[in-house]
Amino acid sequence: MHDYSQLEKKLNYTFKNKQLIIEALTHKSHKKPYNNERLEFLGDAVLDLIVGEYLFNKFPKSNEGILSKIRASLVNESGFTLLARKIDLGAYIYLSLAEENNNGRDKPSLLSNAFEAVIGAIYLEAGLEKAKEISIELLEACHPKIDLQSLSKDYKTALQELTQATHGITPEYVLLSTSGPDHQKEFEIAVILDQNTIATAKGKSKKEAQQRAAEIALKSLKESNR
Repeated sequence: MHDYSQLEKKLNYTFKNKQLIIEALTHKSHKKPYNNERLEFLGDAVLDLIVGEYLFNKFPKSNEGILSKIRASLVNESGFTLLARKIDLGAYIYLSLAEENNNGRDKPSLLSNAFEAVIGAIYLEAGLEKAKEISIELLEACHPKIDLQSLSKDYKTALQELTQATHGITPEYVLLSTSGPDHQKEFEIAVILDQNTIATAKGKSKKEAQQRAAEIALKSLKESNR
């Protein structure tokens, strides 16, 4: 068993019910009578409320649409993966050997789910205030500036604006391949500019792959324009 006492120090919270933290850290591949999926379900709802209330109080003049956009940019797989990595959560997860060999400790979906489960476990044992205190401290440590502009990662729009200014045209996105089973598909997208492929990237959805490819293309174009 991993020594999760180091994780407790990073969270600044010690579990009274040790089975609760063990369950929160147990991936279904570990083949125990329990896993972290129920706690993940609870943690997801708790984090949605915590971040919603935090933004409501932080931005008293922002309307519902703006608040929803900021929350959506924080409450998602990549957002929770960032928080999980801040506390090195991957090192403490109980996995099967196969999942471990498949780089499971660094998989965004697995890290995000485990983070939600840990917050769900803290909420169950210590209540909303303690879960909120831990979550917000991590959130602010990972995002020194929380507003729509700094959190928005719409690379496609940024790339379009740049290519219109530098080339007078907008890029095209072409699906190169689709792989994997139905429940775990991976899409590969190419960014084409002036009939040249300037970047390719993969993602769990076409939208994600397009954003990743646009991010790579944007970085590359900015460097070549220096």
